[in-house]
Order: sequence, then structure tokens, then C-alpha cells
Amino acid sequence: MKTIDEMLHLALLTSDQHHQISAWIAHADSPEDILNMPPLLWQALERASAVMGIDKDLLRPPTFEAGDGAA
Repeated sequence: MKTIDEMLHLALLTSDQHHQISAWIAHADSPEDILNMPPLLWQALERASAVMGIDKDLLRPPTFEAGDGAA
């Protein structure tokens, strides 16, 4: 939900979209239920995600830096 809140803060979602999406997620019993979100809400999430670069972050390989505990 933190990401949805950030989308609202950045004015990428309207307060009504934020409320509807949050309510949908809160009442979903499974990931499949979330996937049944109405298309207009999905489109709003997709647009906001694109602006925030969320897909790029998810597709970026992890970085392994010195001192990260890996040997």
C-alpha cells in the first residue's frame, strides 16, 4: 500500500482512484482477486507505475556491492 500512497502523494492517482484501489486490495482474498480489479483502475495503476519507473526497477538485475555480506 505504500506505493499506492506514494502515487497519490505524487498526484499520479486521484484521491478517488486511490480510495477505490486501496479498498479493492483490502477486500481481496488472493492475488487472483486483485487481478480482477476493474480495467479503469488497472489503467490508472499502469500509468502511475510507468511514470514512477516501477517496471524498470523490477526488471533491473540486483547489484552486489562490496560489504553486502556475500562471500
